[in-house]
Amino acid sequence: MAQNKIAVIRGDGIGGEVIGQGIRVINALEKRHNFRLKYTELPWGSDWYFNTGAMMPHDAIDQLSNYDAIYLGAVGHPDLQDHLTLNGLLLPIRRAFDQYVCLRPSILYPGITSPLNGYKSGDIDLVVIRENTEGEYANAGGFQYLDFSTELAVQTAIFTRHGCERVIKYAFDLAVSRGKQNRVTSITKSNAQGYGMVVWDRAFERIAAEYPNIETESLLIDAACMEFIRSPNSFDVVVGSNLFGDILSDIGGMITGSIGLSPSANIDPERRFPSMFEPVHGSAPDIAGKGISNPIATILSGAMMLKHLGQEQASNEIEAAVLEVLSRKTILTQDLGGMATTIEMGDAIIQALN
Repeated sequence: MAQNKIAVIRGDGIGGEVIGQGIRVINALEKRHNFRLKYTELPWGSDWYFNTGAMMPHDAIDQLSNYDAIYLGAVGHPDLQDHLTLNGLLLPIRRAFDQYVCLRPSILYPGITSPLNGYKSGDIDLVVIRENTEGEYANAGGFQYLDFSTELAVQTAIFTRHGCERVIKYAFDLAVSRGKQNRVTSITKSNAQGYGMVVWDRAFERIAAEYPNIETESLLIDAACMEFIRSPNSFDVVVGSNLFGDILSDIGGMITGSIGLSPSANIDPERRFPSMFEPVHGSAPDIAGKGISNPIATILSGAMMLKHLGQEQASNEIEAAVLEVLSRKTILTQDLGGMATTIEMGDAIIQALN
């Protein structure tokens, strides 16, 4: 029996609710596929911060290094500024474990209506590859004269040839393996960011030359946002910097019906360190504790985790069960226009698995 150790960080808000359903769905497949995931709950996040002054303990990275993967719910609290939660937990994990690929698919599923007119199931099927360890989220910079009228901040984005080339290469390899439109779109803003984004553009040109059978285009981020709305079906694999990938994947979630359907994986493709799997959405404090959050993004993130761990058939079965439930349109959470609870959605997906 294959066994893996999973660190579970439920985090804040609805994180605990959706992670609970993700674990239930995975557990429903263990006997059938002869694998076992051993979960360790790590109570890190905003409550940990309120008690200790930090989002996670000082030896958190050492602790996490003992696991095969990390399953994360959500991080964020209305009483804490986002830069504290982000730089206190998510970004240190992504950097320490060199999870340089953030994989974020956006698919218009059966039974789901896009807010864009004229699109039906399958018309939108794209993947955003977000560079995940440098770029605009590198947290390089500082303050001068903080709290004075002359307050000044310097924020530096970091773009390295190595960092750009490796994530862009991953995007091209994914386009080949998907075998759909065989197209990679690079997102840039080198007309305004004439140093860092030029390093990105040059890296894209070098890697593209190695894939003559893949069609390419380079779009400015503002143009890309417009095209995601105007013609989302024209995109296949999209690769962008940390900030641009973040922006476009949120748009991708909304044009495919709900960000509650959007999973993500923070991957170390070389498998030297544990990878982390989480929904794209945040902690949603406005609905936390009401039992109405949509767990599908977290369940699909769990499917991505299983695939990463070598359980591809189990992963495929979860995706198929989600599609079956959505296509029926009888069990839908409020974000999808229904009245189902978080647990009822989990129950429906488990029933579809069986």
